[in-house]
Amino acid sequence: MSGQLILRKSDFFARPTQAVAVADRYPQNVFAEHTHDFCELVMVWRGNGLHILNDRPYRITRGDLFYIRAEDKHSYASVNDLVLQNIIYCPERLKLNLDWVSHIPGLHGSHWAPHWRIGSTGMAQARQIMTQLEQESRKDDALANEMSELLFAQLVVCLTRHRYATDNQAATQSEALLDKLLTVLAGSLNRPFVLDTFCEHHGCSERTLRQQFRSQTGMTVNHYLRQLRICHAQYLLQHTEMLIGEVAMQCGFEDSNYFSVVFNREIGVTPGQWRQRSRVAA
Repeated sequence: MSGQLILRKSDFFARPTQAVAVADRYPQNVFAEHTHDFCELVMVWRGNGLHILNDRPYRITRGDLFYIRAEDKHSYASVNDLVLQNIIYCPERLKLNLDWVSHIPGLHGSHWAPHWRIGSTGMAQARQIMTQLEQESRKDDALANEMSELLFAQLVVCLTRHRYATDNQAATQSEALLDKLLTVLAGSLNRPFVLDTFCEHHGCSERTLRQQFRSQTGMTVNHYLRQLRICHAQYLLQHTEMLIGEVAMQCGFEDSNYFSVVFNREIGVTPGQWRQRSRVAA
């Protein structure tokens, strides 16, 4: 961690007793690897980018939610109109008698599952609370801290109600079509996905859905799925002993040579070179 950029409480919280604040990113630009002496929730509203969390790459877009602990290191790269909000908080300053551990993964050593998704309904509710929280956290009256913490409690409970694992296709049955598509894509890393079959099943226009997807994410459906698979391949190459051909199969590429060509085009090195470099860096 030598030379690691550390974001400090004193630069982001107006008062030593302030427990919660909001840091907007409109848009979020490329941001070097860093850690903090506070925690944060990250909610992505639109656009796309590469979020690298503890050396694991995540291709992020509308509806992605992350729980970041103080000790985690992360960075943003390859961003395209990426709009997100960071709710930053200091666990030791929270005074409200709420079971925080049940609603914030990784808090106080609890089980940590950093990456979740939120559907349209949950996003709309969370945005309302975040707007109120942002306004309240900037006030300087005697009750600002208490009001901010109450809103933060409402937010984490709301996120608990609406969040779902990225590979849980059943979780979005009542959600909007774009949410369903994003979830199905996240669950299609190692199996074929055909958009016209998806549209036929849901009785929707393929052309309209393609336009809506690109408007919200800044990417085509095929490009987004390819990026998800490449991110998964990077993780497998670094953290497993799978052969490159096995990694290709796990990431939806039946031909390992084609996988190597796509990986090289997207990342700039071959899978073997990337595995070697990533392990040396670690």
